[in-house]
Amino acid sequence: MLEILARKGIRGTIANDKNAAFDFIDRGNYDLVFSNDNISPRPDSPGQHQSAFELLRKIRANSPELPVIMITDGGYANRYTLSTAVKAIRAGCCDFLIKPLDREKIETLLDTFLPNHSVHTCASADEDTRNLYTIVGRSAKLFQTINLAKRIAPTSASVLISGESGTGKELISYLIHHKSRRAQGPYIKVNCAALSDSLLESELFGHEKGAFTGAYTQRKGRFERAHSGTLLLDEIIETPPKFQAKLLRTIEQQDFERVGGNENVRVDVRIISTTNKDLLREVSENRFRKDLYYRLSSVRLLIAPLRQRTEDLPDLVWHFVNLHARQAQRRITKLDPAMMDIFAKYSWPGNIRQLRNVVLTSLILGTGQTLSLADVSWLFDELQPLPQEKTQNLNPDNPLGSGLAGVPLEQIERQAILDTLRQTAGNQTKAAKVLGISDRTLRDKISRYRRQGCFQLTG
Repeated sequence: MLEILARKGIRGTIANDKNAAFDFIDRGNYDLVFSNDNISPRPDSPGQHQSAFELLRKIRANSPELPVIMITDGGYANRYTLSTAVKAIRAGCCDFLIKPLDREKIETLLDTFLPNHSVHTCASADEDTRNLYTIVGRSAKLFQTINLAKRIAPTSASVLISGESGTGKELISYLIHHKSRRAQGPYIKVNCAALSDSLLESELFGHEKGAFTGAYTQRKGRFERAHSGTLLLDEIIETPPKFQAKLLRTIEQQDFERVGGNENVRVDVRIISTTNKDLLREVSENRFRKDLYYRLSSVRLLIAPLRQRTEDLPDLVWHFVNLHARQAQRRITKLDPAMMDIFAKYSWPGNIRQLRNVVLTSLILGTGQTLSLADVSWLFDELQPLPQEKTQNLNPDNPLGSGLAGVPLEQIERQAILDTLRQTAGNQTKAAKVLGISDRTLRDKISRYRRQGCFQLTG
């Protein structure tokens, strides 16, 4: 059953007993229920049979519009099956399936009851495949992206995925891997923005024993570990220019030498890259190699930001509610329309990642069974467009806004970094996010200013 649902892009949840089913129905936002009757003609085991109808009565009382399809075992006498079917239909069941299940019949029912279902595509970005993340939504932009990802997945083409931070680029990359002929192979990722130049080379290509101080043993890099599978180069724009030539050659030739070695290592790896910047602009400004860009972007995918697909907000909010409600020790049965209206008008600069954090915090701080406007009142200051706040602080005596005419750009940049670091209590990761640059870029700038003797963080 789950396989059939997954093939149609529908996420299914399994309840192993009556109590779990009741809990899911109370907490969740479901579009269709398949109830396994588990009928038994034996007089000593009527409990499971009654549980199915108890669940059906509960659904009819609380969610009369929610369609329910009952499933029973066809292996018992026909009179039991017929009796149960009649009873189920009278109790409000929409349809009745008899095992063994027929795929075509199930797909027909899904098309009938869920003609405009939302996308819930399972995708695990962890090596432990039990940790599942999902791509959730119903917008046309999301459907277009997922359909294109599925179309290119079986090919060997390299893929460049563009989109703002927090839009789900990594999940789309895993979806491509999962639907490809390499699905049984490894899915390896490397965050190019989180590593220094020397570490990045060692991480990608590995190193030989004694290649540098601390290299006590030979170590395989990400390219070797991704052999026969997929390698995700996350934030590819952060690779230093001098490193891009070696990366290009490795991708084209599918071979390389480990750091400190001279043995040629052959690999078979599909490359998927992600970026939150306009890579073509970076090429035009000579910050990224043109030949590497074209080698990485045989197919380009653009993921729209959340503010451009607000139709996905209800599905996403319910998804995160169901994901975190137990952790927050709270049961949610309704979303406040006023809260959802505010969410729809907000720009969500952190996209889905930010929405998830907002829902989790609201669950923890709020009370009651409705996720309400009061639960997100702490967000009101944050839910103001930053540019508007900044324009209110401009110097009215200076048409440039803050008296910066004639001040060297480097000095302005240095002061902006200092002020932001003070604001974030010295947290460079937060400061980099506020400034809109990578952690490594911020570290490089701080190091340069310190070498010049003109950077001191105080107060």
